[in-house]
Parts: sequence; C-alpha cells; structure tokens
Amino acid sequence: MRFKKLLFLCALATIAGGAAWAELQNVELSGNLRIRGNYYGYDSLPDVSYIQERTRLGVKADFTNDITAFVEFDSYSVWGEGFRSNYLTGIDTRGDADVSLYQGYIEVRNMWGVAPLTLKVGRQELKFGDQFLVGVNDASSDYRGLSFDAVRLTYKTDVFSVDAVASKLAETFNNFGKGDTDFYVLYGSYTGIENTTLDAYWMYLRDDGALLPAGNTVDINTIGLRGAGTLGSFDYKAEVAYQFGSIDDLPSACPSGFGTADTDYGTFGINSEIGYTFDAAWSPRPFARFAYFGGGDPDRSLCSNDRTLPFNRLFSNIEYSEFIETTDMSNVFYYAAGVDLVPMECIKLQLVAAYFAADQAGPVTDDSSLGWEAGLYGSYQYSEDLVFRAGYIHFFGDDGLEDAYIAANGLRQWGGDGDDQYDYLYIETEISF
Repeated sequence: MRFKKLLFLCALATIAGGAAWAELQNVELSGNLRIRGNYYGYDSLPDVSYIQERTRLGVKADFTNDITAFVEFDSYSVWGEGFRSNYLTGIDTRGDADVSLYQGYIEVRNMWGVAPLTLKVGRQELKFGDQFLVGVNDASSDYRGLSFDAVRLTYKTDVFSVDAVASKLAETFNNFGKGDTDFYVLYGSYTGIENTTLDAYWMYLRDDGALLPAGNTVDINTIGLRGAGTLGSFDYKAEVAYQFGSIDDLPSACPSGFGTADTDYGTFGINSEIGYTFDAAWSPRPFARFAYFGGGDPDRSLCSNDRTLPFNRLFSNIEYSEFIETTDMSNVFYYAAGVDLVPMECIKLQLVAAYFAADQAGPVTDDSSLGWEAGLYGSYQYSEDLVFRAGYIHFFGDDGLEDAYIAANGLRQWGGDGDDQYDYLYIETEISF
C-alpha cells in the first residue's frame, strides 16, 4: 500500500506544481479503424461467423515543460448489434451507445527539468517486453483492446530503464485498498549490450474479494527474466516466469462441510522463439517456437480440494492457437515451426505449424495430446496507412482435447471431441492516422 500511496502523491505534486505555468504548444489528432470478418467451422461445436469493428479516435495536446495530455475514445462492436431501425415496423430508434474512454492520461517528462523521469497518470495502455504477461489485447481475433487505470513512473537512461506501476482493476469504495483488486509492476530493462535487451520484473496481483463471488482473497506474484536481440542474421527471444501465491478461504470438499482448501500458485511459464533470416529472394526466415504453462498439481481427491493452480496468463497479448484460447490457454506445452516470407516489399506471408500437449491430462482420457494446428497468414501494405490481412488455419484434434483443462487459464475444459477438426478463415483491413 505504501508503494501505491507514494506514486499517487508524486502524481498530485507534479500536476499541482507544473500545470500552473504550462502553455499549450501543439494539438494532434490520431485514429485507427480495424474491421475483420471471421468464419469458424467446428465439428462438435456450432459454426460461428461474424464481422467485428473497432474504432479509435484520440487527441494529444503538448504543453511547455514536457507536459502532454492524451484522450482516446474507442468503440468495439459486431456488425448488426447496433442497427437503428426495425424493418418490420419501420420505427427508427437510436442503437445502443458503446463508445467508451479507452485512454485519458497526463504525462510529464524530464521531471523538474533535471531527471530522466517520466510520470504518466490516468487510464493508459501497458505493455512490457513481448507482452507475454501484460499487453494491449490486439493480437487475438477478439481484439477489444485493454487499458489500465494506473500511475506509472519511468526512469530511463541510455543503457537501462526502470518502470514502477500501480493500477486499480476494481474499486469497491471501501477503505483504501480494502475489498479492491490492484495490480503492481516493477520492470527493469538493460540495453548496454549491443543488439540485446535484458529484462527482469516482479508483478503482483492482489484481489481482496472484489472479483470473487465468495469474497475470497487472491495473491499472485510473478517474477521473471527475459532476453531478446539479434546476432548477425539470427534473432531470438526467451522469457521465463515463476508464479507463486494463493487463494485463501476456498471451501474444502469435505462432505461434512467444514474446513478450507489449500489452494496455491507455484508454476512456471516460458515463451521463446529463434529465427534466421537468409539474404536471398523473398528473405526467408525459418523460425522455431516453444512455450510452456505449468498445469500445477490438481488434487482429484473427493475430500480435500487442495491443489496447485495452473499458470495464470494475467493480461497476455500472445495467442498460440486460433481456436482454444483468446490469450488465456494454460496447462500446455506448445511446439511450433514455420517460415516468414517477403515476396514483395508490401507483401508478407507466414506459414506455421504447431503441436499442443497438456501438462496435466484430463481425468477421464488421461491423454495429454491435444492436436496439431497449421496456418497460412498474409498481409498487404496497400499504403503507408492502410493494410489488408487474411489467413486460413486448420486444427486437427486429438484425444486429450476432450477433457483436459486448458481454457480460462487452465481452469476449464475446452469441450471438443478428440477427433475434431476445425477451420478458421478471416479477412480484415486496418487504417491508422
């Protein structure tokens, strides 16, 4: 709590001390429009098709003394949700309003004119490293975006940077922090080695009962290391995180109805990729990927309900499968290989094949093999601002798909059959200014 109070006091002091003499110098308008049509064909599940659209519009105001204010609104919807007319009656009524404040913050750089310290206060995007644990939710097919109500302090020099973040995820209007959900980040990066970035971090999610119906408390600590860079034609990245914590006061499975369960976090998460770019026609870049999210230690006893939970993906912006997750798949091993191609400067292609296996198999089949997924992706940069994208992905299911707990951070079953085969086809366009 002291850490968060200190950040808020710094924010208030800076705003109060600097806003009095700041003068407006420049105003910029920005925007983004992204539209995607989706088709999902499933064997044992209903087929799904829809068109989605996300629109963003922002205004940035630059003031003297390195002060900036930024306000951005966005709207996410599926075509047909907000149509404003009833064709049967001919009555035209206003559709549902779905525009919301996506970002709204004040940023002060080079505080007091001497320190390489930046303060950002307000609703803002957060992304660290490869967005393995914290990102902006625009990688999956369900690209709704993600922003945080937060205070962020950044100290940055030529060779290293340190970020400290305190954010509020849920507010219950109790005494400071009581009953709320808060998220804290301490993230350091070192860039003193040529073409290399080394990161270390600690993340802490604290839920004092705001988001759990039973009023339980959750503490999730995540510590991690990351390295990324290039070595000649090779490029690489690797990240390892360990998660520990607990969920308190969950009821036990005792038939008599007394006692509490011993429910903890204590698992690893890994994300890695290595590639090599050939100096040849189409600039082929073969690559290999590996990821792992520990499934914990499920206790299938009828009496205790004690268990170690699977790795929690937090606010990841990496999607490994187009079907069995929206950046929340856990309790899995992921192996992939593919190639990137650039036939023309404006055209990029990617072919990738992946294999999935459960870390902890389901209780019925006891089979860890989930299946294979193969995809072809392409993008066409029509102009500097406008891009078109398309892709086709196919999934070949295996027996472990039937009952392994791999969805919702490893807490739910996917619900498919072992011999399922899925298809996903999409086409989209995006313009930014």
